[in-house]
Amino acid sequence: MLQGWHGWVGTFTGVALITVAVLPLAALAVWALARRRSATGTTSAWRMSLAEVGIVYGTVPWVWMIMLPGAQAGAVPGRVSLVPLKDLLTVVAGEPLTVTVQVVGNLLVFAALGVFAPLRFAALASVPRILALAAGCSVLVETAQYVLRLDRVSSVDDVLLNTAGAGLAALASRRWWRTTAGSAWCG
Repeated sequence: MLQGWHGWVGTFTGVALITVAVLPLAALAVWALARRRSATGTTSAWRMSLAEVGIVYGTVPWVWMIMLPGAQAGAVPGRVSLVPLKDLLTVVAGEPLTVTVQVVGNLLVFAALGVFAPLRFAALASVPRILALAAGCSVLVETAQYVLRLDRVSSVDDVLLNTAGAGLAALASRRWWRTTAGSAWCG
């Protein structure tokens, strides 16, 4: 099915399969971190551990996928699109399945950050702070795509969608993190 290392670490399918395969390890990491913290008397040990592992497990595969090089990586100069909504309107005019994959994929890149960062860090327990963090992370990723000449378009629309996804995820999880925003940070 997937031949060699490139098939596993250099394709969307490989990254998705690896992500599913390491889910038990992620669950084990949550358990081990929570157990260790509980032994030292840390309050909210399970919540903190789940949030930390959730941020990493839910973000790394998406960033990995968007950093995969295109067919002419290194051979073509980086491309930049700084006109807001230009690329998005081009994608929307395309095939419906492609539109769905592109838009939903971009919304999910930093969604885990939007859900879990406010649970772990009380200082991030506000939607504007999550939006700022996600926008900064997205700009870093888009800049890396350009600098590394990955044969990908570094687009302001990707930044907007990545940021919107984190913001929507933060709003969806606000019920759980608002109750801890006023409490002292446990770190």
